[in-house]
Amino acid sequence: MKTKYIFVVGGVMSGVGKGVCAASIGRIFKNYGYNVSAIKIDPYINVDAGTMNPIEHGEVFVTDDGDETDQDIGNYERFLDADINSANYMTTGRVYLSVIEKERSMGYKGHCVQVVPHIPMEVVKRIKKAAEESKADVMIVEIGGTVGEYENILYLEAGRMMKLDNPSDVAFVLVSYLPVPGHLGEMKTKPTQHAARALNNCGIQPDFIVARGHEELDKKRKEKLAFFCWLQSENYVISSPDVKNIYEVPQVFEKQNFGKLLAKRLRINLIGKKYEMEWNKLIANTNKAGKPVKIAVVGKYFSTGKFTLADSYISVIEAVKHSAWFLGATPEMTWIDSEDYEKKSSKLKELSNYDGLIVPGGFGTRGIEGIIKAIRYARENNLPYLGLCYGMQLACVEFARDVLDYKDAHTVECEPKSEHLIININPTQAKNIKENRYGGTMRLGAYDCVLKKDSKVGKLYGVDKISERHRHRFEFDNQYREEFEKKDMGIVGVNPESNLVEIIELKNHPFFVGTQFHPELKSRPLRPHPLFIGFIKSALL
Repeated sequence: MKTKYIFVVGGVMSGVGKGVCAASIGRIFKNYGYNVSAIKIDPYINVDAGTMNPIEHGEVFVTDDGDETDQDIGNYERFLDADINSANYMTTGRVYLSVIEKERSMGYKGHCVQVVPHIPMEVVKRIKKAAEESKADVMIVEIGGTVGEYENILYLEAGRMMKLDNPSDVAFVLVSYLPVPGHLGEMKTKPTQHAARALNNCGIQPDFIVARGHEELDKKRKEKLAFFCWLQSENYVISSPDVKNIYEVPQVFEKQNFGKLLAKRLRINLIGKKYEMEWNKLIANTNKAGKPVKIAVVGKYFSTGKFTLADSYISVIEAVKHSAWFLGATPEMTWIDSEDYEKKSSKLKELSNYDGLIVPGGFGTRGIEGIIKAIRYARENNLPYLGLCYGMQLACVEFARDVLDYKDAHTVECEPKSEHLIININPTQAKNIKENRYGGTMRLGAYDCVLKKDSKVGKLYGVDKISERHRHRFEFDNQYREEFEKKDMGIVGVNPESNLVEIIELKNHPFFVGTQFHPELKSRPLRPHPLFIGFIKSALL
């Protein structure tokens, strides 16, 4: 059928769950058997998310084709159980760069190039190209930020142009927050009314309002929003209260016939629910999960002032959940700032309270000595350990220092003058750094890895060759491979083209695995990642 487009925009404030809402709408149409894809539009000038601090922006999610994107792309992949590629991600920097490059090469044939209409036209072109490449019946388009912001006006204009051309093929969903002021104790609709008015000022009337809040929206407030925001009916106001886990949101929407109402608006003929049963089974498993499994995550991107930011490692968190639920367990995760262990080594004994330890990715020198102390504790005390990217690299440094007795062992990123650089840099990356080329220049995207069949990792995957996603600049130095192997730190995964080390595995340990890649990026709620399954299974013993 002709592709249908559902634009998801935000109101009142950011962080209310537009990405989960967009992914949930997509999941509903996926359950009906349609081919669904999703696009994220970020209004910042950065060309991609790769150069931004994760404390400010959250996790950088890497696609198979090596794009560094917003974390919502991860939500789309997990909900839709499909790969999302670089065509489905755009930023203001990326859009403007394309228009300027086209102008410089006379692509506009001498015409005056203007912000309007040429920038919105480029956005429309990219949206349609992504729909064509993904063969989408339904394309979800999430516009970052909130309506009324200067940054996203051009993207709203692109959506308005598309709706003007084909009104029955485009729908707008406004996801807005309804606060409950503590001194009043009443849910207020006025901020959302202002958001709808701001959207009207852009020439767009929302077809639906998804009302986010701590509690379920009552009939009176639905009626009020429908009346003051000019919706067809109170049924077009969809209540989206907080839920125990985000994968319940499609069910919350379906109970209010959101999918059927959207289908009616877009003239989509819903035939049968092809995949609903497997999604319902997932939710049932999450609700009946039993024995708790306590996982410590020791990292360096948690603290932002007085607050703890889990978004920096959202894919790791979700991957742990997927595997725990699959194994019938209840995940209990604790975020530990590695700098705490640097300041006070005696705090390490608290790790005895956990069933497993994860060290996720990262960059730079801050907090790494605390991470190394935590890794040593896991290695010496048989605590199941999973090191991801930097977590693998620092596990190698710790092993070299304590087992190989190279006391100055380090990574070239942190201590380039060390005599024993266990983690070093390849010539390509050295050239990038010398030329200050940091954006999009790391080893990015999917690379092959050949596994040792008799290793724990090889048995978990059950195949000889895998493909996993990378995001890093530094590598294990192969001159130390033989020494590591002799001391029972196995090199059990290697890239066949470059001979680079991809996976390490400690023998005679319940579970001690480090990966140079990021397995969390390919974990799905319906298909948990085998490494996380192995890690959680070991943690449950």
